[in-house]
Amino acid sequence: MKLDRLLSITLILLNRPMVTARELSEKYGVSIRTIYRDIETISAAGIPVVAWQGKKGGFCLMNNYKIDRQLLSLNDIFSILLALRGLSTTFSDCDIDETIEKIESLVPSDRKKDADLFFNHMIVDLSPWENKNSHNHKLTTIRTAISECRLLSFNYKNLQNETIRRSIEPMSLILKSSNWYLYGFCQIKNDYRIFRLSRMYNLQILEHKFVRKDKKFNESDFFAKDQRKPIHMKLRFPSHARGKVEEFFSDFPISTEKDGSLIVDVSFPEDEWLYSTLLSYGPDCEVLSPAHLRNIIKEKFIQAANIYKT
Repeated sequence: MKLDRLLSITLILLNRPMVTARELSEKYGVSIRTIYRDIETISAAGIPVVAWQGKKGGFCLMNNYKIDRQLLSLNDIFSILLALRGLSTTFSDCDIDETIEKIESLVPSDRKKDADLFFNHMIVDLSPWENKNSHNHKLTTIRTAISECRLLSFNYKNLQNETIRRSIEPMSLILKSSNWYLYGFCQIKNDYRIFRLSRMYNLQILEHKFVRKDKKFNESDFFAKDQRKPIHMKLRFPSHARGKVEEFFSDFPISTEKDGSLIVDVSFPEDEWLYSTLLSYGPDCEVLSPAHLRNIIKEKFIQAANIYKT
């Protein structure tokens, strides 16, 4: 532990113009006297630590002291930091924070402004707009269960609005298309399953441990189990909905009618997700075909309108 602390303090000194003994004491949960002994050990190892007295004093490294940065180019360092900063937005992990500090120490002092400019040009934030604390707590809980090979229990709400208590052997966290998923072996289904984080509630790490299976997530294997055949649809949208249409249906053919309306030819499996997606466009989306889907959406709009009759 002491060696880790000495290395971490050295990296902080490399990365900051000044740090106080009190800051280091609070960060590592040791006494100020212990910090002074650590500084003496670092100095004895040949790293030139300078101590400044007074109200604005503290510890810093002698000017122009550098470490070898030739293993990574500046662009390499920036790319690594961009990825790590993105992870730190969604994981409360002191290890990630310390790694960021280590990598930041490799940026030469005369290139700090270039680094600031780079990170202003590109920002990676993996956290949701709302409910960040709940979201991050779920991720931290799942990571703990995965790393400790312990069963994870949770309530899971499917697209049919059914809530089932699941107990799984958590294998992998997956970030895909801005959504987090958990891949693991479900003891109820006796098979591998994928669970969307936003539908998981009341997570609990169980005491029972499991032996991790030699099975890796394979996207093609997972989607191969979906036996639902997609249905072909023809949808019409008004011209003012072009922005939403081009954003969501960018991978499908979109044609423009003489009156400016948009016709989209698209295929999706038919389920509640499809219905709710079409309904979310309100009066801006008209299902032209198939006829049975048009009737389903029509009936759902009628049911919604009946709610507001009184």
